[in-house]
Amino acid sequence: MEIIKDEGFVYRMVIGLAAFVVVVAGMRAAQTIIVPFLLATFIAIISAPHLIWLQSKRVPLLLALLIVITVIVAIGFGLAAMLGTSLENFSQALPSYQERLQNEVVRLLEWVRSMGLEVSQSTFTKLLDPASAMRLVSGMLMGLGSILTNAFLILLTVIFILLEASTFSSKLRMSMGGRESALSEMSIILANINRYMTIKMFTSAMTGLMVVVGLAIIGVDFPVLWGFFAFLLNFIPNIGSFIAAVPAVLIALLQLGPAPTLVTAGLYLGVNVMIGSIMEPRWMGSTLGLSPLIVFLSLVFWGWVLGPVGMFLSVPLTISFQIVLASSSDSRWLAILLGPGVRDT
Repeated sequence: MEIIKDEGFVYRMVIGLAAFVVVVAGMRAAQTIIVPFLLATFIAIISAPHLIWLQSKRVPLLLALLIVITVIVAIGFGLAAMLGTSLENFSQALPSYQERLQNEVVRLLEWVRSMGLEVSQSTFTKLLDPASAMRLVSGMLMGLGSILTNAFLILLTVIFILLEASTFSSKLRMSMGGRESALSEMSIILANINRYMTIKMFTSAMTGLMVVVGLAIIGVDFPVLWGFFAFLLNFIPNIGSFIAAVPAVLIALLQLGPAPTLVTAGLYLGVNVMIGSIMEPRWMGSTLGLSPLIVFLSLVFWGWVLGPVGMFLSVPLTISFQIVLASSSDSRWLAILLGPGVRDT
């Protein structure tokens, strides 16, 4: 009898894994459609409370929607105007930065050889190639820029999602036959996702603004570009702040020298400690969070499935799954496994 039960469990596991592989393969093949939809969904989740607030003040639905969409478009145009020139100038200057980085690597190799160590130049440059970091950053920014070609589709999707938001609760109540427990669970899930995304958006915006101001004072090239990069990567805890600092620190080293480079690194460290280690935990509490291993795996997985944008959305997507899992007693253990955990004392 136990063998039959075990065989049934294995059979269900194999079927589940096969279904997971098929779904992931389908998502990867359809990323050109899925990525704009996911971006629109997260924008709508952040915007929905403002729409509902306007309606609570007796503003008609269409007028409230027009106000929210106007703000979204204004923010989008403002970001495009600020980033367009910086991104183009950085792309033009990238080859010269890579060449200067290569020269610095050669100088470092000569210093190593002067210490009496015989190292092959080809091996040394393969093992230590900081120019690859610049290419990675350029690729991620270019991949994000390609999403702007779908801006109209994203905006239309946001509009329709927000229109549905006003009637979603009544539809949900009808579909579930008025079961208040199911409605309450769904409301809690959506509220937690919205709370996480709102707090993360605010802290990421603060991070980007502080980086822009700090780099501008130091005199590092393209401060707006690196501030926007820090804003995006702040959605990836632990790993994101490190990745965001690399290009700005390298540019500071090439442009200004060692002392400003240390100041630039200190700027990123200070911003990360202030926002990532003090403000975010205080606002979010201990109920939301992922272990560093899950953060890294989600970064690799969603980046492979959805491309550069998937890397930026990796943690919000995984956090959303964690919130859904935590809402049910049957799957709460999975949410705990995804979380940071508590050290034994």
